[in-house]
Amino acid sequence: MAKYPLIYPKAPPAEPPMPQKHEEAEGLWGAHDPAIYRDPVSKDYFLFCTRQLVFRSGDMIHWERLGKFIEETPAEVLAWTGADGLWAPDIIKIGEEYRMYCSCSSFGSQRSAIYLAVADKPEGPYHYRGMVVKTNENSPVNAIDANPIVDVHTGKMYMVFGSFWGGIRLMPLDKKTGLAEDPSLEEDGRTPVSAMGKSIARRPDWTTTGIEGPYIRYNPETDYYYLFVSYCSLASDYNIRVGRSRNIEGPYLGFNGVEMTDEVDYHETTGLMLACGYRFENSQGWMAPGHNSVLMDDDGSWYMISHIRPYKVFGEVMSTMHLRRMLWNEEGWPMVSPEVYAGEPIQPIPAEELTGRYEWITLAPTLPQTVSCSAPLFLFEDGKMRLSGYVKGHWETFGENGLLVEIGGGHVVKGKVTTAWDAENNCPTIVYTGITNDGIAVWAKKIQD
Repeated sequence: MAKYPLIYPKAPPAEPPMPQKHEEAEGLWGAHDPAIYRDPVSKDYFLFCTRQLVFRSGDMIHWERLGKFIEETPAEVLAWTGADGLWAPDIIKIGEEYRMYCSCSSFGSQRSAIYLAVADKPEGPYHYRGMVVKTNENSPVNAIDANPIVDVHTGKMYMVFGSFWGGIRLMPLDKKTGLAEDPSLEEDGRTPVSAMGKSIARRPDWTTTGIEGPYIRYNPETDYYYLFVSYCSLASDYNIRVGRSRNIEGPYLGFNGVEMTDEVDYHETTGLMLACGYRFENSQGWMAPGHNSVLMDDDGSWYMISHIRPYKVFGEVMSTMHLRRMLWNEEGWPMVSPEVYAGEPIQPIPAEELTGRYEWITLAPTLPQTVSCSAPLFLFEDGKMRLSGYVKGHWETFGENGLLVEIGGGHVVKGKVTTAWDAENNCPTIVYTGITNDGIAVWAKKIQD
């Protein structure tokens, strides 16, 4: 028996049924492109989403819809893009000013803009300050999906942005105004390439060049900057990748040491894939996790937030939002929980609590990126294991919540275990998140008999 009782989370609030229209959405339905933010003043958590939606929470479990934080598209932005509405906002606080970076475009168009609006509190109202970057069909990149970030070493301010076409760029900003450091424009009104900074991630031309939703965060424990991006299509095979760099300007390297700007990548292995479509038993499954944001909370805990859709073979369905604990392995790579956060603490978990039956998912990059399904895993008291009925191996614990699983003749997975709420079986359980020795993410959860 364990020397102390494990702390399991309680059931999170149930989501209402998926609506047919965004106007009918309740709960977290329609929370698309979610950017998470914790206000240092009120200590509340906020989610800012496409369609000007803002949510507020005190615990990242119970969320309240606050309505829209911006009511109208600024006239200057509307005149350039011809598109009304707002995509993929993100927020940063500089001094006493809250700065919201907003994208405006229409699907499949490069006639796009990122503009800045400011407020004196995170929920707004926000007031237009100006356009930061403008693109059209002559631009090498698309002006959407902004994420502002400050270099912790120099204090210099940047904005990472972009999608498809030429991929992701890191653009210097004027920290005083929050606008472009270089405000010059071409004769046709677009921002010149020279003002857009440098390319830090892209996809090969043999794909549709689908890459978007960039997000950079610095981890003071590892002294790395981490660049998160979404590959492929938001309606079907979205998946989340990460690369890292000692320098905010890159180069960003994946687990295999290849730069995120690599244009060959015939095997779709650039960047460590943290999440993709998946299905445990007793569930419909989920697909297309993407456009994530990342939060390091005040206590040093990390979380990854993304939109995601119920699995459907063909056709787009409405997105909701999943927030998951993010843990770090010994080599400084992030790993995310297979279950949505329900308030579970990080705690020591003794080996005797880990024996039993599990569902195991290997999140391997594929062409195309399919939904990964679970297989049975058994951890036995003598340290042996059996995966999917015929694969043998062994397991052992390390540290307070580390678990190593060796499959066959040297295929090693190292990761961490935590308690969690099993959403598929509606009960508390233990989950595992790890990375193989060749850079493949793995999820598992214990099935409580």
